[in-house]
This record gives sequence, structure tokens and C-alpha cells, in this order.
Amino acid sequence: MSAMKLDIVTAERVVFSEDVDSVVAPGVEGQLGILPSHTPLMTMLQPGELRARKVDGEEFILVITGGFLEVRPDRVIVLADAAERAEEIDIARAEEAKRRAQELLSQRGPDLDVARAEAALHRALTRLEFVQKRKRKPGSNL
Repeated sequence: MSAMKLDIVTAERVVFSEDVDSVVAPGVEGQLGILPSHTPLMTMLQPGELRARKVDGEEFILVITGGFLEVRPDRVIVLADAAERAEEIDIARAEEAKRRAQELLSQRGPDLDVARAEAALHRALTRLEFVQKRKRKPGSNL
């Protein structure tokens, strides 16, 4: 089976750069499944789980908080706002972000940027759900 290079990059670091057999990413219109020789594509990503199967069969899973994905015939590039494995997520910080966003949305003052507060809540919930899901899978590859 052929492979493709997957590069996952944030503003701070290169998170992942290896050959993979497949990628499943959270597109804004639903999950995107990408295999080698996929038609070129560029799209936005929403917060969610990104999965890749390495050429040795090992699964690589992380949570992203949005960004962009570019597909070339032999390469997939993810420019993520943030990307973390379950063990990298600071649960207390994610809980605090969730609490702050919920508090802002409940007050609904005249200066509130509702879309921004809802996006912050969605990012925090996505990160917390990801950690909980990974904890429930004993022996899972984080």
C-alpha cells in the first residue's frame, strides 16, 4: 500500500511529521477521510479529533481546535490553531475555559461577542470530551 506524508503544524511547533496510510480530520462540513493519491483539496477544520494510521499500523490521535487542511497527492498538511494529545491537555485549564465561556454566555451583556464566546466553549468542551474518551479506552494509543 502506498503512503503519504502527514505534517501537523501549529504556530509553536511541528506536532507530527511522518508517513501515514490514512487521515480522518474534522472538516467544517463533516469528517474528511483521506487516502494516498487523494484529489488535491484545501478546507477549513473545526475543533475535533484528528486520526492518522501510520504505515506500521499504529493509530495516532489528537485533538485540534480548528485550522486548515491541504491535501496534495502525496502529502497532507494540517495548519492547526492548536493540537494536543490527551496527555498534553491541562484539564483544569480546559475546565476553567469552559466555566468562563459559560459565564460570559449567561450574562449576555451588550458588548459580548457571542460567536467568540460560543467558539471558546466549543473548543473547551471538545478538549474535555477528547480526554474523557481517551481515558475510557484502556491501552489506547494517545
